[in-house]
Amino acid sequence: MQANHSLTGLKTLLVTLLMVVASVAQAERQPLDRVIAIVDDGVILQSELDARVGTIRSRLQAQGTGLPPRQVLEERVLDQLITENIQLQMAEQMGMRVSDNELNETINRIASSNNLTVEEFEEQLAVEGVSYQEAREQIRREMLVSRVQQRRVDSRVRVTDREVDNYLEQTSGQTETNTEYLLAHILVAVDNFSDQEAVASARQKARRLRDEIAEGRDFQSAAVAESDASNALEGGVMGWRSRADLPSLVTDIVPDLPLNQPSEVLQSGSGFHIVQVLDRRGGEARNVVEQARVRHILIRTTDVVSDAKAEQRINNLYLQLQNGADFAELAREHSDDPGSGSAGGDLGWVSPGQMVPAFEETMMNAPVGEFTRPFRSRFGWHILEVQERRNEDISDQVRSSEARQALYRRKYETELQNWLQEIRDEAYVEIKES
Repeated sequence: MQANHSLTGLKTLLVTLLMVVASVAQAERQPLDRVIAIVDDGVILQSELDARVGTIRSRLQAQGTGLPPRQVLEERVLDQLITENIQLQMAEQMGMRVSDNELNETINRIASSNNLTVEEFEEQLAVEGVSYQEAREQIRREMLVSRVQQRRVDSRVRVTDREVDNYLEQTSGQTETNTEYLLAHILVAVDNFSDQEAVASARQKARRLRDEIAEGRDFQSAAVAESDASNALEGGVMGWRSRADLPSLVTDIVPDLPLNQPSEVLQSGSGFHIVQVLDRRGGEARNVVEQARVRHILIRTTDVVSDAKAEQRINNLYLQLQNGADFAELAREHSDDPGSGSAGGDLGWVSPGQMVPAFEETMMNAPVGEFTRPFRSRFGWHILEVQERRNEDISDQVRSSEARQALYRRKYETELQNWLQEIRDEAYVEIKES
């Protein structure tokens, strides 16, 4: 199982969550509402658009980022809502759900990552005039969208051993450090490179943006107003990235790019790009990591086995373990992981980065010798047990694992952008005139 790049991190979700649900609450108090868009079997209401626009405006103002004209912002936000609505409908069709237990655990992690207890989290919501239930439902929606993306996009991404070997050869002369870069990105998309007029227009726009930013225009404001990337309304901010996690297009550029200076215009198969390094941190070499010897039981979710059915099965196994059943025997009999199931669920020694985020986070926090409560990853529902921990110098293995993750994330980001465009093109969308 490979680690996957998260679409919205839990650490950043709290920053916008209070404004999101506050705006929703305010919109819901409006006496009149109307449908502004029909999206397949769903609709988007004026109140939803107003709430989301208010959220984006508040966040950008809090960041000190300039705002585009109201009409431009509304058009971009409506497009975001349409894409989100399509994915939520897909989640419903696929039988996806977020259980209350899982939602509670996620809220605990959000609060903890922001140095808050759950009680302090609720108090902060109350200060903003937001009910705890409203916050829970917003987090639930975010989780569903993320799961749909993982389910549909993951199958489109494959990393071969040859690709990993080639990557390691290409980077063998580089110093492996944990330097991280806070990166922002602008995309001027090109749908068809055979259309020379469209290509020339996009290139000209990218060069104009680059020159304006170099002369003092705020990068994030430009991204909000004019970028075609899926994170445009976040100011184009891509979050902290290690060198291994940088998109291949900018791997050799970012380490030497001065802070807060735009790169030259770069071209890829999706269009023209500009990147900017907002900050740097770290730089110490990593050689020693903490490993965990782990075994697990997996119940997969498939087109045949719904998420609810898989959760029911894993809860039944959890109850048997609580009543004294043998972990290895249950894994051999019931686990849907063929590689480990026949070995009693044994995954051997696991290093950081080898597992998907939900699995790794649970593994890192699990007490030695105790099986965990059921939890969900993009593969399905798990119970795991950490049997032992150790510190190990595994530089070669770490480099190989990081190479595979880097290649996976690069491909995933490209495929996610392609998939989002595909589902938008395939959906029935009717925008109502005001």
